[in-house]
Amino acid sequence: MTVIGFHCSHEQIDPAQLLRDVQAAEAAGFTAGMSSDHLVPWSSRQGESGYAWSWLGAALATTTLAFGVVTAPGQRYHPAIVAQSIATLGQMFPGRFWAALGSGEAANERVTGGDWPRKDVRDARLAECVDVIRRLLHGEEVSHDGLVTVHRGRLWTLPDPVPDLVGPAVTPATAARHATWADGLITVNQPAETLRRVLAAYRDAGGRGPTRLQIHLSWAPTEDEALATAHDQWRSNVLGPPVAWDTESVEAFDLIGEVVSPEKVRESVRVSADLRRHAEWLHEYVDMGWDELYLHFVGQHQAPFIDAFGEHVLPQLAATRPAATGVPSVQGVAR
Repeated sequence: MTVIGFHCSHEQIDPAQLLRDVQAAEAAGFTAGMSSDHLVPWSSRQGESGYAWSWLGAALATTTLAFGVVTAPGQRYHPAIVAQSIATLGQMFPGRFWAALGSGEAANERVTGGDWPRKDVRDARLAECVDVIRRLLHGEEVSHDGLVTVHRGRLWTLPDPVPDLVGPAVTPATAARHATWADGLITVNQPAETLRRVLAAYRDAGGRGPTRLQIHLSWAPTEDEALATAHDQWRSNVLGPPVAWDTESVEAFDLIGEVVSPEKVRESVRVSADLRRHAEWLHEYVDMGWDELYLHFVGQHQAPFIDAFGEHVLPQLAATRPAATGVPSVQGVAR
């Protein structure tokens, strides 16, 4: 029994269509949802970038799915605003929402005009933001002076339970560091041995809560079509950090993508026209120990993928809904 979620890629699909897509995904048997949160897409071919927090309210209200979002407090978003956003969705939809807090990418954060910090500074800033957000969600009045500044922050509308704050990681070192604060782990598909090390690092460091894996995939009736879709839409995304962290513009990502071959894309995207092969890959991730799988079909037209996986793949995995997230809030403290 495994949670099989539907990844909602705002960089590729306009918000109105994406809302219809996730509703169709629930009807087809997907049991959870997960949302990106970008200001810009990864390439001009993707061509969209709706505001995740507005969309999440609509998605939670028009489905019964639990949802998560991957967001980056500290530069584009002040941590008090992130805390208020989390609290509002958590109060409206108790136990159905979680937020993964990352250190961000320059393409989204440079809009503020501030300097893009080194990775070690971004990691330290994230740690401060996590502490501020968690304290605010538990009803404290928070003042903080550091890499972020908060002056007498307080949330008047509090969630109960408090949504989980999840650590996103692509390396074992980051996974172990997040284990000190996170209520769960999320990463993306990588070589099997790397995924095993990430998972082990998190658990060995005392990491608690569900472990979630986002899987980039491409399916079509023919292998050529599946590979062409992956290469068109996802070739700007396959080089990983530090390129993904530090590249500032869509135009630069497009230039980087021009030298990426279709076979290079296969290293990051599960490409096959064979639905049985896709089911086998997902079983391998389940056997590895991941609690929740979030499927990201990297094409822009989701309906054929939703229908095909709903009929032929999800039934093989006995997809189940996630347990309610969060812990009871402690309201009224440190006013």
